[in-house]
Parts: sequence; structure tokens; C-alpha cells
Amino acid sequence: MPATIKRSSKKAQDTYEETLESAEKEYGDNGGRAHRVAYASLKHSFEKVGDHWEAKKHKGSSDPEAKESGPPSSHKRKPTYGGVDEEGHTKKELLDRAKSLGVSGTSRMTKDELAHAIDTKNKAASRKARGRSKRSKR
Repeated sequence: MPATIKRSSKKAQDTYEETLESAEKEYGDNGGRAHRVAYASLKHSFEKVGDHWEAKKHKGSSDPEAKESGPPSSHKRKPTYGGVDEEGHTKKELLDRAKSLGVSGTSRMTKDELAHAIDTKNKAASRKARGRSKRSKR
């Protein structure tokens, strides 16, 4: 199980695990497809916040890619923002979160740019958490 999910609630862990098991039965471990399906399921109800996943206020598509129907190969790929719920937040909510994370130049950013900047900060938090967990194992 990915570390960001291990640091999340039991419900998030269960959602990922149950979907992964079902997808592995359906697809095997074909190039990580089962993991992509499990992440898609997780992103429907949870949002990546820093180095873990938190329940969303409202279930649903989190980004432009998730709103598309059919397999990703059937349409032009759209941004995913690493689990940031761009669709479920207003621009002001994303702006407030980006500011709290120390993102500069937010007043000129579009909603997509804010989601991307938050994703970048989330990835940095995950890398930092991985570094802490590696040191604690030594």
C-alpha cells in the first residue's frame, strides 16, 4: 500500500485495498492498471492533503480527467492534479489553501494553476514524510 494511504484514515485504506483486490481479479497486475483503478476509486471520495488522504465533503470527480467517461486512451488526457479536488472546491477555497501552503503569486493564478501548485506542495510533503519514515526505520 502506498505510504500516503498508510498515513490516511482506515476508511481511505479500506477503499483503496478493496478496490485494488477487485481490480486485480479483473485485470491482474497488468502494468499497474489495478493500482490506477484503486486510486481513481479513492479520489472519488478522498482528496490528497499534504502527505495523506482526507474525506471530501462531497463525493464525485476530482479533476478534469476523472470527469471523462471511457478509458483514458479514448480521449485527450486532461490534468489530474495528484488527488487535489479541483472540481469540488471553489477558486477561493483553492486560493486560501495555496496561500496557507506558502505558494507565491496566487492572485494571478487560474483554478487549474492553483490545483497544480497545491499538488506540487503535496508531493513535497509526501517526500518529506518518506524521508522521516526512512530515518525512523534506521
